[in-house]
Amino acid sequence: MKHISPSRPLRFGRRCAAVLAVALLAATPVAGAHAAPEAGTGAPSRAEIYQELGLDQEPADYVILVDTSGSMAQGGRYSTVRSTLRPFLDGLTSRDHVALFTFDSRPEARYIGAAGDTRKIVSALPSKPNASGETDIGAALNAALNELGRDDASSVASIVLLTDGRHHPPRGSRYPTAGGAPWDALRKRAEGIAQRTDLAGYALPLGSGATGAQLLGDVVQNTSVLQPRGIQGLGSYLARAGDGARARKAGLLLAQDAGKGVSATWQGGGAADVTDGRATARLTLRSTTRHLPLTVDGLRASLVDPSLDVLGLPGEVTLQPGASRTFEVGLRGRLTAGGLPYRRTEHREATLHLAGRVGSSWERPLAGDVKLDIPRAIRVGQQAVPLRATLGSVVLLPALVTTLVLLGLGAWLWWRRINRPPLHGELLLAPAIGEHDPVRVRLDGRRMALQPSPPVSGRGRVQGRLRSTGRGPQTDLRIRYTPDGSAGESRATCRPGGRVVVGGVSFTYVAEPAPAPADGLPR
Repeated sequence: MKHISPSRPLRFGRRCAAVLAVALLAATPVAGAHAAPEAGTGAPSRAEIYQELGLDQEPADYVILVDTSGSMAQGGRYSTVRSTLRPFLDGLTSRDHVALFTFDSRPEARYIGAAGDTRKIVSALPSKPNASGETDIGAALNAALNELGRDDASSVASIVLLTDGRHHPPRGSRYPTAGGAPWDALRKRAEGIAQRTDLAGYALPLGSGATGAQLLGDVVQNTSVLQPRGIQGLGSYLARAGDGARARKAGLLLAQDAGKGVSATWQGGGAADVTDGRATARLTLRSTTRHLPLTVDGLRASLVDPSLDVLGLPGEVTLQPGASRTFEVGLRGRLTAGGLPYRRTEHREATLHLAGRVGSSWERPLAGDVKLDIPRAIRVGQQAVPLRATLGSVVLLPALVTTLVLLGLGAWLWWRRINRPPLHGELLLAPAIGEHDPVRVRLDGRRMALQPSPPVSGRGRVQGRLRSTGRGPQTDLRIRYTPDGSAGESRATCRPGGRVVVGGVSFTYVAEPAPAPADGLPR
């Protein structure tokens, strides 16, 4: 229970009117009481925020309890109440619900229905207090809780209690004292209502001995009690309390956005091609709130592993509730070729990092009355960003293939020179037994087939093999021969001027000098 006590004493009539105005302003959304925008901050005023939220379309319940006991006739108190109720009721909308009760020895409902017709509501009040009436505050609070316990009660409710005395019930009242089991029951009922309704109380003692006003705080936990001794100290309270009902409405609406913030989605349209060290993509920021506008300050993005710079994002972004904004960004950087410098297309995935602080321009204007639960970091829905690039040298692979071909060709030529040298001279073939004229075969080319004429039969092949000697390279003959033409060939090597017998046939190699080898070839 909150107590607010201005300090400077004034005459009671003036004090009563001022204090009553303060209490009513605390319970109703009066436009003039809204905080003005802070100079230079660019933040909206509370009035602008409430208009944006459409709070006039959000209903609220107001139960007004007016003391009509005999003492209210003193000092013009009752007439002050009647006159001050008019601007209070004018500040309500037709969607608000008003229950106006008077109470003395018992409570009486004077008006229950929609707000909007101030004259009709005020005219329901009696013209003067009940001169013989007692002050049963317990019964009045019981009537208020009955009204707020109905099934169609609004989500925001206020009880305004205006009394100039203490609890002094008539004989037979259910609340004979200011405490005990009946008051405990009232408190439990109020707690039950507060679980489904944002319930607040505003108690206004209209006299120095009006201790009964504080009983509202014993029943409704969230109660502000004014204990004025003057009007001068009420300025700061008026600025704050006049916004009470609307702030509570705004708090209920904005509670739907608790934990909701900004999400980011990378929209590259497939893998971004960074072959030239630059590419373009799109980054979308979306607000997930329903009512609260959001801002992102210090927005920065980067790609890591591999590392690329992301350019083109503004430093500050404003997002309306549920809205999204898409930015075209530039990528700067290259993929490394690694240990394989040949020409190829490489596909990789980088990780998107986003920095920036999420907030709202509504935070400062609503501070102290409405708590906003805003996740400060941006949620990244897709952290993996696909990239591709053509890497390596365009001439490396053809050059490598050409080199391998040339090396293979050189190796083959080397092998061919050693194992298939040109043949020169003659090869004499004759039966190994007996005296026969030899069959002369002129050696030519690098490999020859042997099909001699009689008296030599059979067939075979002959090829050379280069051999180094002290007198230079010489060509030996490798002979394969079968006397009957079968597959089983006999083999022998015949040096220049030499003679070998293969398969019963004598082979004599009459060599001729071979041409000198070219420079650089093995000897």
